[in-house]
Amino acid sequence: MVSLIEVQRQTIIEAIRNINPPNTWRCVVMDEVSYKLTMNVMEEHNILDEKVSEVRKIEEKRVPQPMECIYILTPMEHIVRCLLSDFERPKPRYSGAHLLWTSELDNRFRQMIIDSPTRQFIRGERVLSVDFYPRESHLFTIREPTSFFTLYHPECRSLVSSHLRELARKVVCVCGALGEYPTIRYFRPPSHMLHEARVLSEILAKYVQDELDTFAKTHPDFPPQSNRPRGMLFIVDRSMDLYAPFLHEFTYQAMAHDLLPIKEDDKITYKVDITTATGETEQKEMAITDDDQVWVANRHQHMKDTIERLMADFQKFLGDNRNFVDSQSSTSLYAIRDMMASLPQYQGQKDMYSLHLTMAQECMGQFEKKKLPEIALLEQSLSTGLDENGRPPRDAASDLVRLLDDPALGPAERLRLIAIYLLYKDGLLDGDIQKLIRHSGLRRHDEMVIRSLDMLGARVSKPLKDPTPNRNRSRKPKSPQQDEEGNDFSRYTTVLKQMLEDHVKGVLDPQVFPYIKPELVPTGTGNSFDSGSQASLRSAKPTWAKSRLSVVEPRQRVIVFMAGGATLSEARACYEISKSSVRDVFLGTSHIITPDHFLMQLKALKDGREKLGLPTDALRKEVPRHLLEPDPVPKPTPPPAQARPPPAAAQAAPIPKPPVKEREGIKVHHQPNRPYYEEDKKKKKKKFGVF
Repeated sequence: MVSLIEVQRQTIIEAIRNINPPNTWRCVVMDEVSYKLTMNVMEEHNILDEKVSEVRKIEEKRVPQPMECIYILTPMEHIVRCLLSDFERPKPRYSGAHLLWTSELDNRFRQMIIDSPTRQFIRGERVLSVDFYPRESHLFTIREPTSFFTLYHPECRSLVSSHLRELARKVVCVCGALGEYPTIRYFRPPSHMLHEARVLSEILAKYVQDELDTFAKTHPDFPPQSNRPRGMLFIVDRSMDLYAPFLHEFTYQAMAHDLLPIKEDDKITYKVDITTATGETEQKEMAITDDDQVWVANRHQHMKDTIERLMADFQKFLGDNRNFVDSQSSTSLYAIRDMMASLPQYQGQKDMYSLHLTMAQECMGQFEKKKLPEIALLEQSLSTGLDENGRPPRDAASDLVRLLDDPALGPAERLRLIAIYLLYKDGLLDGDIQKLIRHSGLRRHDEMVIRSLDMLGARVSKPLKDPTPNRNRSRKPKSPQQDEEGNDFSRYTTVLKQMLEDHVKGVLDPQVFPYIKPELVPTGTGNSFDSGSQASLRSAKPTWAKSRLSVVEPRQRVIVFMAGGATLSEARACYEISKSSVRDVFLGTSHIITPDHFLMQLKALKDGREKLGLPTDALRKEVPRHLLEPDPVPKPTPPPAQARPPPAAAQAAPIPKPPVKEREGIKVHHQPNRPYYEEDKKKKKKKFGVF
């Protein structure tokens, strides 16, 4: 299957490699954002290997170089002004510029370049369509958690339209990178969901369609010729499924991100104690990436299956090293980790296995400590509407109160249970909400988490005599079939997975997921394949966006973009559908949300806008002052001093003899290779006696 990481890496490398004339040394300059985008999929040495002398950031102070420069830039105003400052000076910093933009350049910024002296130095220009962060082979984000506030916070209404435009441009970048001109469908909430943000998916889908059409007009080579069925793009938002962010997941990846302190920054890392070959223990921060084959092979497996596989791998290792240790001593994952650490021939995989053995052991420790089996049974009964026996739950309220009384549950687990129960009941009396909060030992600000759910379409409170039927009954997720893989703790099926399954079967409801351009859909079929229109859309010549992996070209590509954040369970669903159908399914979102992160964001919906830390409220970025200053003038080299005639040779004075002191027959001299003193042989010793 095609990988977004590899697609983006190859796009950037080939753009550098194909700049004419070839085999010419150049330097590369990026901005802060484009540098992060690039380093997310490669290392700096990969660029230096392409006859690049150095990689610098445009915001840094740089000295002029007598060579051409390849600029990989984000199309932002202050970055364009930084570019102009490199050439609007008496001595330009570079002899020429090759411009590679991460996304489409705004016409206003293009005009700034045309009207400046920089224009005469431009040797070439190209749009790479790489303004997104591939996190996994089929998962990408834009790394903007504050998008959740912009979309759902009541004080951010004025920002929604411009933010959706920005999201649309990034979605089009993914389509451009994959060479897809997809049919677009979007999520239309049921009529009973009357929250203010209910039109987000529709507006974003229309913006994506506009941007995509514009992209096709400005790039005659798009889409490239291919025998793949036309792709499909689904635009949805977080309100489509409110259960998924609260539920405990027991697959390795989701469970680890829920229970362990995994750090997510430019890299996803976890600190683990490593035992070295000398027996010493040191703490090491290890990256969790797609290059880790143990992680890729196990991340979507149930935790019990992950542990069984790790144990099996170690037992296989013991079979290959029978003289190392008695296999009966490997009674725990920690023991296995420590044994591997002392093997010199196993050093290459030691750290990798130490990481996953430690993470698996700590996850299982939390599983038992927090009584997650009991919690999960109630969560699954409430979210599916059926207990483990396939019947509607009878005493859900009693089970909830009993768990809330258990001291093993922390505040986050209690809050998640209350939120799931509220969704199951389609709202509660105000007094009941307050009683549950107090009974759980939670505080006033925790109640704000529950109250904020109404901004995402949930009904939070309802009157005592409410004639409205439970709205969740019509959209209750189905329980998995008996022959499907799973257990009592994993019966819930995300709405996203149901949508993809119905799409594959060709039975997806057009009322819930309508088309942006229904006139392009063949009448009399609900299937998303459109071979008739496919030929006309893919008749262009194959050029820069042509798929590099022809073996996967027949697979239809399905892209799902979820505004407002997506869960790892939804990412797993995309891999599962890709595996079970002849399709490549990609999930994109503003950011990945964990349950704790979702609770914090819901709570912040009740805060003032000034506390949200929105990028639009930050200080406007300007060109660094040092870029506008003249380059330092090198100090002139002083001329060589004139040779002076040698002075007239004076008559050589006689060399004085070394001073010699004679004292009682001892001569003291200063000549080398002789004793510092010696006796005078001419002077006879005075003899005593008669002879």
